[in-house]
Amino acid sequence: MVDNMSKENSKVCAVYVRVSTEDQHPEIQIDELKDFVVLLKGVIYKVYVDKISGTRSSRPALNDLMFDMRKGLFNCVVVSKLDRLGRSLGHLITICEEFNNKGIDLVVKSQNIDTGTASGKLLFHVLGAVAEFERELISERTKAGLRRAKNVGKRGPDKKPRRKSGYNLRYQKKGGLQNAGE
Repeated sequence: MVDNMSKENSKVCAVYVRVSTEDQHPEIQIDELKDFVVLLKGVIYKVYVDKISGTRSSRPALNDLMFDMRKGLFNCVVVSKLDRLGRSLGHLITICEEFNNKGIDLVVKSQNIDTGTASGKLLFHVLGAVAEFERELISERTKAGLRRAKNVGKRGPDKKPRRKSGYNLRYQKKGGLQNAGE
């Protein structure tokens, strides 16, 4: 663990490394990123290593990293490439938003991204805007699909017509709104 004095004076970095299979070797990424943290004039808090597919949103070392991040044990996360952190844009944006909310800088070595700089922050906001746009499109499509299903008298994936029973039948027998006051 790193004391508070060194946290204030330098970047305390969590290094995250992921390889897709047990047969692959993470040592190349680890050595590369350790040297990179030295160039950043940072201190390595811990190296987190996953040997699992990036398509999984729950990964043991990533979960540990996020837990330690929430406890404020470091102020920077270093990865070799963005795809090491997350394969889907949605998952990547979720992780980056949490980093941003906690004041954690994300540094991606091979893609020259550092959210601690002005250009890195700009890139982060562009990614956030794209994610928000994607969420809005999904919402609009969902609402349009629900309206269409309602208009054709269908519901859900079973596509069966709606049954008229209970309240609807009593309402129709009474003559609808015309007899509601009687």
